[in-house]
Amino acid sequence: MMSHLKELLEEYGADYQGTMDRFMGNETLYLRLLDMLFEDENLKKLGNALEAGDQNAAFEAAHTLKGVAANMGLTPLCGRVSALVEPLRAGEKRDDYPELYRALEVEFARADRLRHRIKGGL
Repeated sequence: MMSHLKELLEEYGADYQGTMDRFMGNETLYLRLLDMLFEDENLKKLGNALEAGDQNAAFEAAHTLKGVAANMGLTPLCGRVSALVEPLRAGEKRDDYPELYRALEVEFARADRLRHRIKGGL
């Protein structure tokens, strides 16, 4: 399983070694937490908060997602969410939040396909 997981994560652009170091090599725990990422409500909360113009709630949801994506080593997903976190942290009023959110949704779906590929190969 290890080489399969490593290969797929690296193909996605994830930091396999750093992530496995954080997880003390426990791939089973990693996969369980990866599933939890896609059950998490923060992506939906972020979208709803942006739609409502609630930058504080949007920041909280985005910041949580960024932390999880970073801990999971999902570098491309972390980058997409960071594009929202930083201007929200600074309280910037921007017109491109909807586009940034759509890009995040696309990356989130790509990460979910990765998860299904990993699970399919077990």
